[in-house]
Amino acid sequence: MTLTVAIVGRPNVGKSTLFNRLVGRRLALVDDTPGVTRDRREGEGRLFDLTFRLFDTAGLEDARDDSLEARMRRQSELAIQEADLVLLLLDARSGVTATDELFADQLRRGDKPVVVLANKCEGQAGQAGLAEAHALGLGEAVGFSAEHGLGLDELYDRLQAAMQAKGELAAGAGDADADAADVPEAPPGPLQLAIVGRPNAGKSTLINRLLGEERLLTGPEAGITRDAISVDWLYKGRELKLIDTAGLRRKARVHEKLEKLAVADALRSVGYAHVVVVLLDGELGIDKQDLTIANQAIEEGRALVIALNKWDAIGTKEEALQAVRDRLQRSLPQVKGIPVVPLSGLKGQGLEKLLDSVFEVYDLWNRRFATPDLNQWLHEVEAANPPPTVGGRRIRLKYISQPKARPPTFVLFCSRPKDLPDSYLRYLENELRHDFDLPAVPVRFQLKKSKNPYA
Repeated sequence: MTLTVAIVGRPNVGKSTLFNRLVGRRLALVDDTPGVTRDRREGEGRLFDLTFRLFDTAGLEDARDDSLEARMRRQSELAIQEADLVLLLLDARSGVTATDELFADQLRRGDKPVVVLANKCEGQAGQAGLAEAHALGLGEAVGFSAEHGLGLDELYDRLQAAMQAKGELAAGAGDADADAADVPEAPPGPLQLAIVGRPNAGKSTLINRLLGEERLLTGPEAGITRDAISVDWLYKGRELKLIDTAGLRRKARVHEKLEKLAVADALRSVGYAHVVVVLLDGELGIDKQDLTIANQAIEEGRALVIALNKWDAIGTKEEALQAVRDRLQRSLPQVKGIPVVPLSGLKGQGLEKLLDSVFEVYDLWNRRFATPDLNQWLHEVEAANPPPTVGGRRIRLKYISQPKARPPTFVLFCSRPKDLPDSYLRYLENELRHDFDLPAVPVRFQLKKSKNPYA
């Protein structure tokens, strides 16, 4: 069984910097502003030859009400409950604060092993804080620097000891689950599904409803999500990686550094996704920003689904649905037949239909066509509507093939590719979509000059 490790501590002590170092990538947003991380982010940690499951958490604050800070704290507490080992990070330069002592006391009363890391110990300024950390009653603290990699060898020893202890516990557990029901075998590689949209459209609420738990931080405040958070999920035997993203506002309205980082993280997630669900606020309808987000997904070559959220609060449902479809047809003519799924993330309505549409466009996105079928089709559409004559000479279409899918990409060989007008390419694309039933996904054409056999 994989060791699960949670990084906790008060705000701005370097938790996300340590998380990024251990996962080997810049996954979590890092900034000098306290409270950048709000949700618990999960990743695969690696330290030399050790591999483990790793949680980055929000800064622990002494809040117990219904405020945003209290909800962030509850997310961190859930990560601690799920962890096998807790890394308590302190700022050695600031010394042990009353907040550190409070959380250390709570961890000491729990049943999880804790390793205290006195971070920012790369200079003499952190030595006093390291000495104070020994008094927390959680064992000998490790002098550490997440930014410079100081103390990784000692952290390795602590992680290795925790893995050995977990292995001994697992060995004595027996085969109680040996007769459990077989889980259907999922196809290799998870479907990466990114949920994007404007702020406060209900993206985190939708993912929580799909998962059946409060995995992501939600609330009435706009812009709660900053990091792009990925969560692994199994649905009807198929593996998915659900990606929650920060709300995307118009570029002209984004001024703060943190929001710029969050937007860049969200757009990067779109580039890595297989299917993108653009979530609309059904009460507000579709506007230019929603179309900009959808167009970004199309330019990245992703399969696309439009989800109309808060459907339970809409009065004239048919009119609202038709208005979205009409706007898509006018503003995104390059991709026809994009599914529009009405749903309610809060009440769980329409979720199965959403996932059916996601799997449908994903299968279309992966489709491949036989070269003989494509060339037969090319001869037919060319006979019905020949390419135009340019400079007194007709452009000849030789043959077509599909070198790759994801998205479907076709190479068209012709006599003069530079002279073939865009209008004729659009004609070919529309006919291809119609004849091969290929809606909702981008289609790419590459033109190449055919070789002259007599040259």
